[in-house]
Amino acid sequence: MASISHRQVLSLLLLVSSAAFSVSIDVEYCKKNANYPVKVSGVDISPYPISRGEQTTFNISASTGDEISAGKLIIDVNYFFFHVDHEEIDLCKETSCPVTTGDFVLSHHQTLPSITPPGSYTLTMHLKGDDGKQLTCITFGFSIGFIGDAGELVSQK
Repeated sequence: MASISHRQVLSLLLLVSSAAFSVSIDVEYCKKNANYPVKVSGVDISPYPISRGEQTTFNISASTGDEISAGKLIIDVNYFFFHVDHEEIDLCKETSCPVTTGDFVLSHHQTLPSITPPGSYTLTMHLKGDDGKQLTCITFGFSIGFIGDAGELVSQK
Protein backbone atom coordinates (compact mmCIF):
# COMPACT_ATOMS: atom_id res chain seq x y z
CA MET A 1 0.00 0.00 0.00
CA ALA A 2 1.47 3.33 -1.03
CA SER A 3 1.72 6.13 1.49
CA ILE A 4 1.11 9.79 0.69
CA SER A 5 3.85 12.21 1.63
CA HIS A 6 3.27 15.65 3.14
CA ARG A 7 4.59 17.18 -0.09
CA GLN A 8 1.96 15.31 -2.15
CA VAL A 9 -0.81 16.44 0.21
CA LEU A 10 0.39 20.05 0.01
CA SER A 11 0.57 19.89 -3.80
CA LEU A 12 -2.95 18.50 -3.95
CA LEU A 13 -4.27 21.23 -1.63
CA LEU A 14 -2.62 23.95 -3.72
CA LEU A 15 -4.10 22.48 -6.89
CA VAL A 16 -7.60 22.32 -5.40
CA SER A 17 -7.39 25.83 -3.90
CA SER A 18 -6.17 27.40 -7.16
CA ALA A 19 -8.96 25.70 -9.09
CA ALA A 20 -11.49 27.25 -6.73
CA PHE A 21 -10.19 30.76 -7.38
CA SER A 22 -9.99 30.85 -11.16
CA VAL A 23 -12.13 29.63 -14.01
CA SER A 24 -11.75 29.25 -17.76
CA ILE A 25 -14.56 30.85 -19.73
CA ASP A 26 -15.54 29.83 -23.24
CA VAL A 27 -15.74 32.67 -25.70
CA GLU A 28 -17.74 33.23 -28.85
CA TYR A 29 -16.74 35.37 -31.79
CA CYS A 30 -18.97 38.38 -32.47
CA LYS A 31 -19.53 37.17 -36.03
CA LYS A 32 -19.73 33.38 -36.22
CA ASN A 33 -18.22 32.99 -39.71
CA ALA A 34 -15.69 35.83 -39.59
CA ASN A 35 -12.06 34.96 -40.25
CA TYR A 36 -10.36 37.20 -37.69
CA PRO A 37 -6.54 37.52 -37.92
CA VAL A 38 -6.32 37.00 -34.13
CA LYS A 39 -7.76 33.73 -32.85
CA VAL A 40 -8.89 33.60 -29.21
CA SER A 41 -8.83 30.21 -27.47
CA GLY A 42 -10.24 31.20 -24.09
CA VAL A 43 -10.41 33.52 -21.11
CA ASP A 44 -9.25 32.76 -17.57
CA ILE A 45 -10.82 34.87 -14.82
CA SER A 46 -9.08 35.03 -11.45
CA PRO A 47 -10.27 35.10 -8.77
CA TYR A 48 -13.63 33.60 -9.57
CA PRO A 49 -16.32 34.22 -8.64
CA ILE A 50 -15.67 37.92 -9.14
CA SER A 51 -16.01 40.01 -5.98
CA ARG A 52 -16.84 43.67 -5.85
CA GLY A 53 -14.04 45.90 -4.56
CA GLU A 54 -11.33 43.32 -5.37
CA GLN A 55 -9.02 43.24 -8.38
CA THR A 56 -9.95 40.67 -11.00
CA THR A 57 -7.63 39.52 -13.79
CA PHE A 58 -8.92 38.52 -17.22
CA ASN A 59 -6.23 36.55 -19.11
CA ILE A 60 -7.20 36.22 -22.76
CA SER A 61 -5.27 33.49 -24.62
CA ALA A 62 -4.86 34.22 -28.31
CA SER A 63 -2.67 33.63 -31.34
CA THR A 64 -1.80 35.57 -34.47
CA GLY A 65 -0.11 34.84 -37.76
CA ASP A 66 1.05 38.44 -38.17
CA GLU A 67 3.09 40.71 -35.94
CA ILE A 68 1.02 43.42 -34.26
CA SER A 69 2.98 46.58 -33.52
CA ALA A 70 0.22 48.52 -31.76
CA GLY A 71 -3.52 48.67 -31.34
CA LYS A 72 -6.34 49.09 -28.89
CA LEU A 73 -8.87 47.04 -27.01
CA ILE A 74 -12.42 48.28 -26.93
CA ILE A 75 -14.35 46.71 -24.07
CA ASP A 76 -18.09 47.03 -23.58
CA VAL A 77 -19.96 45.47 -20.66
CA ASN A 78 -23.70 44.81 -20.41
CA TYR A 79 -25.59 44.02 -17.22
CA PHE A 80 -28.43 41.87 -18.46
CA PHE A 81 -29.52 44.11 -21.38
CA PHE A 82 -28.20 47.43 -20.04
CA HIS A 83 -24.91 48.87 -21.29
CA VAL A 84 -22.90 49.73 -18.15
CA ASP A 85 -19.27 50.26 -19.18
CA HIS A 86 -17.11 51.25 -22.16
CA GLU A 87 -13.32 51.35 -22.14
CA GLU A 88 -10.65 51.89 -24.79
CA ILE A 89 -7.25 50.58 -23.74
CA ASP A 90 -3.85 50.68 -25.43
CA LEU A 91 -2.99 47.11 -26.49
CA CYS A 92 0.60 47.56 -25.30
CA LYS A 93 -0.64 48.11 -21.72
CA GLU A 94 -2.27 44.65 -21.76
CA THR A 95 0.59 42.68 -23.40
CA SER A 96 4.16 43.20 -24.62
CA CYS A 97 4.46 45.03 -27.94
CA PRO A 98 5.17 44.25 -30.61
CA VAL A 99 3.08 41.08 -30.41
CA THR A 100 5.06 38.48 -32.35
CA THR A 101 3.51 35.71 -34.42
CA GLY A 102 2.24 32.76 -32.42
CA ASP A 103 0.57 32.54 -29.03
CA PHE A 104 0.21 35.49 -26.66
CA VAL A 105 -1.86 36.55 -23.65
CA LEU A 106 -3.72 39.80 -23.05
CA SER A 107 -3.91 40.44 -19.32
CA HIS A 108 -6.56 42.93 -18.22
CA HIS A 109 -6.93 43.91 -14.55
CA GLN A 110 -10.13 45.44 -13.23
CA THR A 111 -11.36 46.39 -9.76
CA LEU A 112 -15.11 46.68 -9.68
CA PRO A 113 -16.67 49.34 -7.43
CA SER A 114 -18.30 48.05 -4.26
CA ILE A 115 -21.66 49.34 -5.57
CA THR A 116 -21.53 47.00 -8.59
CA PRO A 117 -24.75 44.98 -8.56
CA PRO A 118 -24.48 41.19 -8.42
CA GLY A 119 -25.78 39.25 -11.41
CA SER A 120 -25.03 38.22 -14.99
CA TYR A 121 -22.81 40.32 -17.23
CA THR A 122 -21.69 40.07 -20.86
CA LEU A 123 -18.35 41.46 -22.01
CA THR A 124 -17.60 42.22 -25.67
CA MET A 125 -14.00 42.94 -26.65
CA HIS A 126 -12.84 44.29 -30.00
CA LEU A 127 -9.13 44.25 -30.79
CA LYS A 128 -8.14 46.74 -33.47
CA GLY A 129 -4.75 47.26 -35.06
CA ASP A 130 -3.03 50.65 -35.19
CA ASP A 131 -4.59 51.14 -38.64
CA GLY A 132 -8.09 50.67 -37.17
CA LYS A 133 -8.55 47.23 -38.79
CA GLN A 134 -10.50 44.81 -36.60
CA LEU A 135 -8.23 41.94 -35.57
CA THR A 136 -10.76 40.04 -33.47
CA CYS A 137 -14.03 40.43 -31.62
CA ILE A 138 -15.16 38.15 -28.81
CA THR A 139 -17.96 38.01 -26.30
CA PHE A 140 -18.38 36.02 -23.10
CA GLY A 141 -20.52 35.99 -20.01
CA PHE A 142 -19.53 36.12 -16.35
CA SER A 143 -21.24 36.72 -13.04
CA ILE A 144 -20.61 38.81 -9.99
CA GLY A 145 -21.70 37.33 -6.69
CA PHE A 146 -22.50 38.56 -3.21
CA ILE A 147 -19.07 37.58 -1.83
CA GLY A 148 -17.90 41.20 -1.37
CA ASP A 149 -20.85 41.83 0.95
CA ALA A 150 -19.47 39.79 3.87
CA GLY A 151 -16.26 41.81 4.06
CA GLU A 152 -18.16 45.09 3.85
CA LEU A 153 -20.47 44.07 6.71
CA VAL A 154 -17.53 43.12 8.93
CA SER A 155 -15.69 46.40 8.23
CA GLN A 156 -18.78 48.46 9.12
CA LYS A 157 -19.03 47.03 12.67
